[in-house]
Amino acid sequence: MSHRADQPQVRMNGRKIPPVWILALPWLTFGMVSGFVLVTLPNVLGAQGIPGARLGVAVAVIGSPMFWNFIFAPLLDVRFNRRTYALVFGILGVAATAFTVLHMHQLVVVEIVMLIGFLSVCMYQSAVGGWVGSLIGENQDSKLGAWSTVYNLSGGGIGTMVSGYAIEHWNITTAAALCFAVFLAPLLAFIWIPSVQVGTVRMGENFSRFVREIGALVRRPQVLMALAMFILPSASFALTNVLSGWSGDFRASEQFVSLIGGGGIIAGGIIGSLLVPILARRIPLRALYLSIGLVGASFTLCMLLLPRTEAVFGLVFLGENTMQSAAIAAAAAITFEVIGTGNPLAATTYALLIAAGNLPIDYMAAVDARGYAWHGISGALLTDALLSAGACLLLVLLFRRRLLAQPQRGAAQVGNLSRGTSSTCSSV
Repeated sequence: MSHRADQPQVRMNGRKIPPVWILALPWLTFGMVSGFVLVTLPNVLGAQGIPGARLGVAVAVIGSPMFWNFIFAPLLDVRFNRRTYALVFGILGVAATAFTVLHMHQLVVVEIVMLIGFLSVCMYQSAVGGWVGSLIGENQDSKLGAWSTVYNLSGGGIGTMVSGYAIEHWNITTAAALCFAVFLAPLLAFIWIPSVQVGTVRMGENFSRFVREIGALVRRPQVLMALAMFILPSASFALTNVLSGWSGDFRASEQFVSLIGGGGIIAGGIIGSLLVPILARRIPLRALYLSIGLVGASFTLCMLLLPRTEAVFGLVFLGENTMQSAAIAAAAAITFEVIGTGNPLAATTYALLIAAGNLPIDYMAAVDARGYAWHGISGALLTDALLSAGACLLLVLLFRRRLLAQPQRGAAQVGNLSRGTSSTCSSV
């Protein structure tokens, strides 16, 4: 099937694209595996008597693909359609998780297998993001960003509860089988989501051109602007990830921290994420993202004026988590907007921007810790708020003319990678 080289087309063979809440369902799998890696696995390994320092290294190694998996993401835009890649990497990642449950007593095996497994689910997420992001229309970026964030965060809670309960109460084989079945279940949504192959190439025959197109991708103004916004700590809200460790400063009990940590993450995740589509009706996504950062920084500064009580800890935790969820949803929406429709480098674009968004969440946790070492919880709050507000104001100065503009959504700007290739709809 031929088409104009500068206007890649997408053919659905008459298949209707399902609602956004169904398109986003595959993110549940990524969230569940992430919950297993970040919560269940450290708890189980710690209960086996593994020293804290060694445990921290293991979790850091296993979780590291979150920041560097984009290096391999271009493979997802080559030869096969992205649903095939999503299916393969999704099954591989979940299988690695089940295998890890069976071999929890072998730390080196856990590190190797689960590193491969988490890299696989990161590739899975990029394949799904590129695939689904290429299907939606211009007015659905914020909705998909919100629902993918809701499922991602909710999946983390579900994965933690399912894996934790199964490992604690059932024999290890049954626990592994349950994790495999539950974590893999969201892939059933693939049945209803059309598979589209747009402008993919044969790596061997077109490698040099493929590399040039990737270089052109990262030089696009839309991509550079998004990278700057995501890499700077404009809306990272990294306090959410370390605040529970400082609960003693608020005289909060362990039971209260556990309660607010579970319910607060789910409630804040849903509220913050679903606010984004509503606000995006009136505010362009980039301006909305920085507005969330500025409002969140103001909220953090206000917390300096309140007493250090258990109730205030709950307020800070819920507020920071809600703001972080809104920022993640807005960042995802910006990513889908940059991807556009029929983008031949959709998975690469998704992986690059999501990795950039994860970076400040990591390094700001260390920066906030330095603030805590300087002046306790007040130092951490002040450090986080000032750096976030400063980054937002800097980005406003740099991009003030573009923030309120409504970018055109489309793949024509990506380049000519699809030149001479075909666009087809296929099934797996």
